[in-house]
Amino acid sequence: MTDHNHSTIKRAAVLVAGSWGTALASVLANNGYQVMLWTRNGEQADSINRTRVNSKFLPEMQLPDLIHATTDLKQALHDVELALFVAPSGAMREVAKQAAPFLSAETLIVHATKGFETDTLKRMTTVLSEELGRSPEQLVVLSGPSHAEEVIRKQPTTVVVASASIQAAEQAQDALMNTHFRVYTNPDVVGVEVAGAIKNIIALGAGLTDGLSFGDNAKAALLTRGLAEIGRLGSVMGANPLTFAGLAGVGDLVVTCTSKHSRNWRAGYMLADGTPLDEVLSRMGMVVEGVKTTRAAYDLAKQYDVEMPITFQLYEVLFANKEPRKAVEHLMGRLRTHEIEELV
Repeated sequence: MTDHNHSTIKRAAVLVAGSWGTALASVLANNGYQVMLWTRNGEQADSINRTRVNSKFLPEMQLPDLIHATTDLKQALHDVELALFVAPSGAMREVAKQAAPFLSAETLIVHATKGFETDTLKRMTTVLSEELGRSPEQLVVLSGPSHAEEVIRKQPTTVVVASASIQAAEQAQDALMNTHFRVYTNPDVVGVEVAGAIKNIIALGAGLTDGLSFGDNAKAALLTRGLAEIGRLGSVMGANPLTFAGLAGVGDLVVTCTSKHSRNWRAGYMLADGTPLDEVLSRMGMVVEGVKTTRAAYDLAKQYDVEMPITFQLYEVLFANKEPRKAVEHLMGRLRTHEIEELV
């Protein structure tokens, strides 16, 4: 009987141990997975195993006993049926490259990172496909409105997993779904990845307008026009426009633009009073994906010849010392246009 139980133990690995990776590791552990949580930081791994708390990223939240932190990638990936990559976009290629030798061909690969690779402008599934030698059709992306701080507290959360392979998407759905973490499937990988990345830019803008005390009317306009930018870029990259009305689009946009949990919102809020970008980032102490994504989206908009006025103004604020107030005034003072024309 014991042997039978041992053979049916489900194993998963989560790379890396930031706030979102730790929250998703908890979801998997709550679903009965033995989870190896990989980090490069030996002190962090020891502390998590000793105290059952990831004190830097999710202080005071007890982690399930089925989570074990490790710095040994071979150990982390040994015999796992699911490998969940949650490295920051700038580190994804390096982490995937290191993981590749230890991954079995049967392991389901899922990523939950929102951003582009800045120098190549590639989406994360493309980066993983290149480094892991997997067909992009077999990879899964998880996205949607989901603050780590709420997920780990088991507050109701609904996300989407996207893959060209419905079988792979449903495998991820089965692994992650439970009574407080609802998971939908979607075949539109491009749309889900573009929406998840670009909404961080709009969240920076939302923090900026809140920091300038511009009020709810301005923020509602920013979110709506921001969704139009996401839709325009996503559509020319091959996305299904309906995706942007779903969880990965409007859902994630709303949660990231209206919550103080949002790093991107907080960074925008701090930028509003003239705090320099370097200082904002060092005070945050965590990766603010929207900053790198602004640079990538600016380049993508030029490459695809797409109008993205919010992205362009934020680019000026972040990288060309434009005053935040002037940037918002520029957005409000653009030439008059027809709303429906602007949506396409």
